[in-house]
Amino acid sequence: MRIVCHCTICQRFNDAPFADVLIYDAAKVEPPADGSVAFDTYNPLPNVQRGQCAKCGKPAIEQFRAPLFPALTIVPAAVHAADAALPEPVAHIFYDTRVADVADSLPKHRGFLPSQLAFGRYLLAAKFSAKFSTR
Repeated sequence: MRIVCHCTICQRFNDAPFADVLIYDAAKVEPPADGSVAFDTYNPLPNVQRGQCAKCGKPAIEQFRAPLFPALTIVPAAVHAADAALPEPVAHIFYDTRVADVADSLPKHRGFLPSQLAFGRYLLAAKFSAKFSTR
């Protein structure tokens, strides 16, 4: 599943107006080699560990772990090979904190709870449609 997040944490971590990311089942993703990624927590609740490449400092991978939720691996679209066949994004979340408008026809969810609920719905839909994989 691919989603565009406009939350201020994603903006800060990516040094960009938004994060264009793919969400994977963590069990289906091989973790990065030790020392290749420097992880940090950008929020007092350490559910998401955000990792930057230890060499270049660019966003590389994020790991979501929370009780009662599936473990997720989040990878910026830009990390994938230029010729990779990536799915189209399904929506924008946290659109209320955007720094610039985006002119597309994707759903735009505003606010914390509406964005979280939308993310959960898209995640469930992707999981049950077999699109939730390492591809």
